[in-house]
Amino acid sequence: MVIKIDEYSDVPIYMQIRNQIVMGISSGELKAGEQLPTVRALALEIGINSMTVSKTYQILKSEGYIMTDRKNGARVRMTIEKSGVISDENKNELRRIVSESRLSGVAPEEIHKLIDDYYSGKI
Repeated sequence: MVIKIDEYSDVPIYMQIRNQIVMGISSGELKAGEQLPTVRALALEIGINSMTVSKTYQILKSEGYIMTDRKNGARVRMTIEKSGVISDENKNELRRIVSESRLSGVAPEEIHKLIDDYYSGKI
């Protein structure tokens, strides 16, 4: 999986990395049990401070997406707990996206289609 950083984004780099890894797990690009790059290797590959990658991995671990240990490094968890609940933060982000889409004149059907396509993994 290739991580791409947008240096001009308002989203902090650690969150850009986190979001791309979560999307990689969800899409199946990152498989259960798959080894992630070491903190140092990913930092060098992207050209960022290793503390940024370390922060990302700690967040992913606390959210239950990855597991880490000193011997084996970071791996995608074999099973990810499914709460069946959308977080308030994600609800607010979805509300923002829908609001911007409405102001841009995007039809509700287009939003529904995108959600269905993303959820089913078609795109």
